[in-house]
Amino acid sequence: MFARSQKNLPRLISRIASNYGQQLKIRCDRKIVYVKNLQVWGWLKKPVGRLCIAWVPSMFVVKAWGWGSNEEKPKAQEIQNENSILSEEEKAIQQADELYVQHHTMQLYELLIKYKDCSNDEILWRLARAAVDKGKVIGGEEKKALYYEAFDYAKRSLELNDKNPSCHKWFAVLLDYTGEYEGTKQRISNAFQVKEHFMKAIELNPKDATSVHSIGYWCFLFADLAWYQRKIASVIFTSPPTSTYEEALEYLLKAETIEPNFYSMNLMMIGKTYQRMKNNQKAKEYLIRARDYPVRTSDDKKAHEESIELLKTLGVES
Repeated sequence: MFARSQKNLPRLISRIASNYGQQLKIRCDRKIVYVKNLQVWGWLKKPVGRLCIAWVPSMFVVKAWGWGSNEEKPKAQEIQNENSILSEEEKAIQQADELYVQHHTMQLYELLIKYKDCSNDEILWRLARAAVDKGKVIGGEEKKALYYEAFDYAKRSLELNDKNPSCHKWFAVLLDYTGEYEGTKQRISNAFQVKEHFMKAIELNPKDATSVHSIGYWCFLFADLAWYQRKIASVIFTSPPTSTYEEALEYLLKAETIEPNFYSMNLMMIGKTYQRMKNNQKAKEYLIRARDYPVRTSDDKKAHEESIELLKTLGVES
């Protein structure tokens, strides 16, 4: 049975659905028919299986699901209907990820802030990240307010889903950022909890370069503590948090291996760590890469400026 025009196709599908007790949903356009539980099969040459439907001029064949040889059945991940209806929150997540890749910081925040009262962990950790990025752009007292706002979103996302690595990562980031505003003592007090959540994020997703970078950065901070900060740490903890430049470098290089050139700050921190370890040749290599990294974000700008200053101490002028 064939439909000779696109106009008659909906009526035909409806009749077939009635006959076979299937609920089918179609959309016609110039090129293809999308039918729920049906599959585009190929160019029409001859009828295949128990049912083939085609129309002129597109001449695509649509075949009822499950009829025909096993070779013709698509894999599970390929059978999702591209026109399945997404929820409003799913659409927001999809759009947010596009805006993030395009570095549209303000638009991203304005999109997600509409969902600040939701109970969706995927939206809330993204909103925490968006608030942080907006704070970095704006600066000043508003930056501080946005960081505390972001901490609330990250905390709620983690309460909703403690199996989500991104929730652990952004909770750790914001716990450290807000601790920085509360002084050295509070930041050091938060240190073990910050490390714990970064390590949990890595456990849940070992291939996330940003989590691996973050624990490397944590290690650098505690390897680089000034004497008076170590004194504070020893007062707060019987066994205060400690690390080494070697441990920091291991994580930072691992992050770079997972996703090469993914983050200007990672390149800068590798160079900075090599410099602390008196390996000036390697330090120059990574600091030059960080200096020359395209500046698209506030972090890129920070990495660029700090790399220039560090290179000057190594005798390299920009």
